[in-house]
Formats: sequence, structure tokens, C-alpha cells
Amino acid sequence: MCKRAIILAGGLGTRLKPYTVSLPKPLVPIGEKPILEIIILQLKKYGFSHITLAVNHMANIIEAFFGNGEKWGITIDYSLEKKSLSTMGPLSLINDLPENFLVMNGDILTDIDFSNLYKYHIKNRKLMTISACLRSDKQEYGVLEVDENDQLINFKEKPIIKNLVSMGIYIMRKEILDYIPKNEFFGFDHLMHKLLLIKKLPKIYSYEGEWFDIGRPDDYEKAYSQNENFLK
Repeated sequence: MCKRAIILAGGLGTRLKPYTVSLPKPLVPIGEKPILEIIILQLKKYGFSHITLAVNHMANIIEAFFGNGEKWGITIDYSLEKKSLSTMGPLSLINDLPENFLVMNGDILTDIDFSNLYKYHIKNRKLMTISACLRSDKQEYGVLEVDENDQLINFKEKPIIKNLVSMGIYIMRKEILDYIPKNEFFGFDHLMHKLLLIKKLPKIYSYEGEWFDIGRPDDYEKAYSQNENFLK
């Protein structure tokens, strides 16, 4: 069975400037390889043989680098956004999606087993499966807790808050396109609100391993220092 992946690679990379002044964000290096090449090699390792890159900003540079995927022994093709469509909108432009497919952001690095995620989705027969992990973020300010009379009852100095967050990796059924408007700006947040409203509830795949959002400079630096871990 040919497993298909869609990588969202059209972002501007604003948070990673100055690295992205002359390079599209997916080509920013992590060690000796660009982020996107590492992702492609990981997907190939886990059985994905057809990858579509959804591109916009500096699309010609990305296409010149990856070509048709022959160098990596896989099929790579492209879906070009002529305007910004956010994270889910680009899917509406792809007409040959299979019954089930993977979608992921092109600026994240993780050691997740993509094959296990895919199998989990197939087993549960949901419209959408969202990979998620616990993220700890330190508050920048001291937090005040007050009672109904506005009197201080507790104080926490810059506490660490843990939340279950989306990893930007999803497995979807083709039916998801019924809920994504054609060629319009439509993000992950819009899709979540719509699915919650109509009770088409996604399944969550919780993961406890490494995950870095390369769009964040601090995550980029951490991933750079651990680059060898992603291609084991």
C-alpha cells in the first residue's frame, strides 16, 4: 500500500529571521541537512512513498532542491498556493488524496513513529487523528489568585504551566475535505471549531517523546544540538 503524506511548507518563517531572509523556512539547516529533508527521510523510513509539498513562499527554491524525489527514492510532487491559505486550506487544492493520509507542518522535528500513528488512526476509524504532547511553558509574570472580594489568597512566582498541545501532525480521512472550504484561508483552529460544532470529534494520539517547533528560535537551537537523534 502506498502511504501518502502532505507537508505544509508554504510559511514565511517570520519567527526565524534572520535565518529565513534568503532561505524558505523548510530549508533552514539542522546540522548538515535542511529541516524538510530530515522530515522526508523520516517519512520514507516509516513507509510513506508519496509526498506532496504544499508550497507558497519561495516555492521555486524548494522545488529546485527536492525535484521529483528521485534522489531520496520516493515520489515528491507539489501543490502551489497562489495566496496564503493557512494550515488546512491547502488541502482543498489537492484532488488526488487517498482514503487516509498524513498531514504535517514542515517546520517541526520529532522522533515519533509515524507508522504507529497511522496504524492507530486506521484502527480507530475516526475522521481525524491529532498527535499531541505535553508542553511546559514558564509564565513570564508572577500569578495572583484572588477571591470574590478581590483579596489575594495565593501567589505563584512565574509558574510552569503544562498543556496538551497539538504537534502539528495529523492523519485524516478524505472526507475531511467536506469541511474545508475550497481555496480559502482556513486554519487548524477553524477546522477544530467546525468539527466540535458538528460533533465529528477527532481522536488524540498522545506522545511522550521529543518534539520541537522549529519556528520558535529556542526550539530551533535545541533541535540543532540534537540533530543526530532524528535520523536514527
